[in-house]
Amino acid sequence: MKCISRCIVNGLGVLMFGICTSVSVHAAETVRLAQNLSPISGVTIVAKHKGFFEEQGLDVEVSNFTSGKQCLQTVQGGGADIATTAEAPTTAAAMAKEPIAFLARTEYSDLKTLTAEHSKIGSLQDLKGKKIAFSAGTGSEVYTQALLKKAGLTTEDVQLVNLRPQDMAPALASGSIDAFNTWEPYIANTKRVMGDKAALLDTKGIYAETFNIVVMKDYLEKNQETVQNFLKALIKAEQWMKANRSEAIEVVANAVNLKPADLEPIWDDYVYEVVLDQRVLDVLHAHAEWRLETGNAPTKASMPDFMSIIDTGPLKSIAPERVRL
Repeated sequence: MKCISRCIVNGLGVLMFGICTSVSVHAAETVRLAQNLSPISGVTIVAKHKGFFEEQGLDVEVSNFTSGKQCLQTVQGGGADIATTAEAPTTAAAMAKEPIAFLARTEYSDLKTLTAEHSKIGSLQDLKGKKIAFSAGTGSEVYTQALLKKAGLTTEDVQLVNLRPQDMAPALASGSIDAFNTWEPYIANTKRVMGDKAALLDTKGIYAETFNIVVMKDYLEKNQETVQNFLKALIKAEQWMKANRSEAIEVVANAVNLKPADLEPIWDDYVYEVVLDQRVLDVLHAHAEWRLETGNAPTKASMPDFMSIIDTGPLKSIAPERVRL
C-alpha cells in the first residue's frame, strides 16, 4: 500500500514538473532584437545582460550590427522583430511610407568634430577650405550641414568626403582629411590614439542624434503585451544604470569591446532615458527637412506626419509620465 501511495505521489510530482516546465517554456516568448553594438544601445545592452528581459518573460535573441540603418532594414525585411535605430533610417522609412511604429527614444547624444593638429582649425570659421569627412545618409550628414550653417559656410566652401565612422581615424592620422564629423566612441578612440595630434572642436549643442525603438506596425498589432514587457525591461535597465553608474559603464564597455576606463570619460555624453518627448519630434522634423532640402528623399515625398508613426500606446500603458507629446 505504501508503495502504491509512493508511486502515486511520485507520479503526481512528475506530472506537476511537466506542467510547470511546459508553462515556463511557453511563458518565455522569443523576441528578435536587431541592435547597433555601440554605447548608444546601452539600455538594451544592460536589459539583456542583467536579465531584465527574462524577468518580463521574454527570451530576447540579439543580432548585432554596426549601424541603426542595418538594424531597421533587418526588421523591415523580417529578420528581426525590434530595432534600435537613429532618426536617419526612421525618417527614410517614414518618407517611403513604410509601415513602421516608433515606440520610444532610449538615448541621445551630441555629434562631434575632431580635427587634426596640422589643419589648424580653432574655430568653426576655420573649417573653410578644409577637407571634412562625414557619413552620408546618417545623422553625421545632417550634423555636417548644421555645422556649416552655424559657421556661415556652405558645402561649396569645404571639401566633403564620405567615409564610414571606422575609416575616419586612419584618414585623419594619415593627413588625407583635416577633420571628421561623427558620434562617440569614434571621437574618443581617435583622440586616444592620436593624442595631441588631434583636437576636439567646440560644437556642443549643434546637433544631437537620438537612438530609438522601432518595430513594424503589424508586429505591434499582434504583440501588444510583448512590446509592453519589452519596454518595461528597458525602463528597469535605465533606472539600474542611473543607480549603478560604475557597473553600468563596465557592462556596456565589455559588450562593445571597450575598456571601461576609455568609456568612463564620455559616459555622461550619452543621455539614457526611455521616453517619448518633444526632442523626438524635433529631431525627426530636422532630419526630414534636410532630406527634402537636399533631395535625399523619395520622389514627390513630403514632410511626414510623424505622429502617425509614433505609437504612444505601449509606453503610455506602462509609464504614462514618460509620454510627453
